[in-house]
Amino acid sequence: MTRVAAVLVRQHMAQAAPPGVDRRVFLEAIAEDTYEMVAALEVVTPVLITSVPDLEEIVWPGTEVITIKDDEPLKMILNRIRAEQAAVISADAPDLPPLLVGKLFRELGRAEITICPADNGGAVALACALPAPAWADPDLDDANVVATLRAQAPGPRRVATTPGWHRLRTGDDVERLDPGLEGWDNTRALIRAR
Repeated sequence: MTRVAAVLVRQHMAQAAPPGVDRRVFLEAIAEDTYEMVAALEVVTPVLITSVPDLEEIVWPGTEVITIKDDEPLKMILNRIRAEQAAVISADAPDLPPLLVGKLFRELGRAEITICPADNGGAVALACALPAPAWADPDLDDANVVATLRAQAPGPRRVATTPGWHRLRTGDDVERLDPGLEGWDNTRALIRAR
C-alpha cells in the first residue's frame, strides 16, 4: 500500500511568528521541522504541499512538491496526491510526535477519515484513503472540523479521531512547545536566538 504524509504550508501560518522573529524565517523553520518529522517515518513517502514560493529548498532531493493557491480547499488538494492513503499534516505543528501520524493511518481501518484534533479547535492533521470520500469537504482550520465532517458523513462511523495536539497560531503559542520532545530543531534554535 502506498502512503503519503504531506506537510501543508500556507502563507497565514507565518502570523504565528513570535515578536522579534522574521515571519518568513519562522515559517520556513516550522515547515522544515514538520517535514523532517514526516520524512523520517518509515512507512510513508513525504510530500510538501505549499502556497509559499521557493519553499522546496527545505525538502530532501526527490521529494514531490505540490504548489497550491493559498485558499485552495483541502478537498481539491487531496485529489492531487498520488497514493492509496494520505495524511495531511499542518506545518504549524513542528513538535508533533510521529506516533500521532501513525495513529491516523491505523484508524483508517475503521473509518474513512481520521482527524488529529488541534487544542483550541481545528485539526493538526487528517488522513483518508484516496480518492478522498466524495461526501467530505474538510478544512483543517474549521474550529469544529470533526463535527462538520460527521454532519457531512452519510453514516455515524465514517470519521474517527486520534489524540489531539497543538498548533502554533499566535506568537504566544510557541510557549506550548515541549522542550523535552526530540525534533523541532529549527524552530527551537530560532526561538532561543530571540
